[in-house]
Amino acid sequence: MAHTKSGGSTKLGRESASKRLGVKLQDGQAVSTGQIIIRQRGSKYLAGSNVKVAGDDTLYAAKAGKVKFINKKKIRFDGNSRYISVVSVVNS
Repeated sequence: MAHTKSGGSTKLGRESASKRLGVKLQDGQAVSTGQIIIRQRGSKYLAGSNVKVAGDDTLYAAKAGKVKFINKKKIRFDGNSRYISVVSVVNS
C-alpha cells in the first residue's frame, strides 16, 4: 500500500495573466515618437494624425507632441452611425 495519499486533480490554475490594456496617456499629455498611447483589442479608438496602428491594434505616436482625443460621428457601410474616439498627436 502507498504511504501517501494521492494528490487528485484540481479545476483551478487556468487563468491567464492580465494584458494591461487601456489608455496609457491622457488628453493634453506630452508624447515622444514611438510611445504607446493606447493598448486595445479591436478598434475602440481610431488613429488620427501622427498616430500609427500596430499589429495588435495598439496606437502609438508617429511624432512627438501632445495627445488629443476627438469624438466623431462615423457612418458605417450599412448606413448606421456610431460615435468613435479619434486619437491624434498635435504639435506642442
